[in-house]
Amino acid sequence: MSNTTLAYLYGLLAVLLWSTVATAFKIALGYFTPLQLVFVAVMTSILALGIIVTFQGKLTLISKQLKRRPLFYLFTGLLNPFLYYYVLFEAYDLLPAQQALSLNYTWAILLPILAVPLLGHKLTKIDSVAAIIAYAGVYVIATGGNIREFNFESPTGIAFVLSSTVIWCLYWVINTKDDGDAIVSLLLSFLIGLPFVTVAMMLHQPIESISWQALGAGMYVGLFEMGLTFVLWLMALKTTQKTANITTLVFLTPVLSVGLIAVILKEHITISTYIGLCFILTGLMLQKLLPRLLKTNNP
Repeated sequence: MSNTTLAYLYGLLAVLLWSTVATAFKIALGYFTPLQLVFVAVMTSILALGIIVTFQGKLTLISKQLKRRPLFYLFTGLLNPFLYYYVLFEAYDLLPAQQALSLNYTWAILLPILAVPLLGHKLTKIDSVAAIIAYAGVYVIATGGNIREFNFESPTGIAFVLSSTVIWCLYWVINTKDDGDAIVSLLLSFLIGLPFVTVAMMLHQPIESISWQALGAGMYVGLFEMGLTFVLWLMALKTTQKTANITTLVFLTPVLSVGLIAVILKEHITISTYIGLCFILTGLMLQKLLPRLLKTNNP
């Protein structure tokens, strides 16, 4: 099997697994409160990442990377998993899965905008146009298609999901400064974030009992949202000779996710979700693909 084929297999498997997590979030939140779900999922992810790091012979890197930059990992651990997943799960708890999923995908549009003040990057015209198009889609979804009334069904849920995109972007901006092993860095963030998750859960939403169905749902989220899928995606990027071709696979995720939400959760997918998601995906494709096309046509 060629490296290109292997890279696509890794990438497609990651995309397929990520496509299931919006549905998994809603199912798991039927058993847990948001903080409880973060706790179970983070514990599962730590176990999975720990096994992977051990198998790769990178255990010694954990202490080395932590000693070199303890404050860095403290900050990343606070952002992800603690704040990001708590805020994201609160959003999923308040909103239909189709809305939370679609709005969460705007983080990729927000990232280059935040990179301007935080990294000193320049905002291109393409980034600006893509942001306008994508956030027009956000408005359509948030208002349920009633764009003239400026009335949100769940303003708190909308605020949570859009806040989660800010937190996720901050996490990735900070990670541009990370020179350590990516999987070890993620494991360190989760190890350091776990005490914050645990304390918050025990103070506000302690787990009193847990069924095997609940445990399975929480572990699924930990494995296929936080841990294993991230490793598969890294393997795809490392194996391929053309990273751009692999990254375009991400555009499949929201489409597949909406289909699973309709089939498994039995949510009626509204016209406003279809329209808004089309706006968001158009903005993403414009941002990611147009610069490449322009570069190809103007060598």
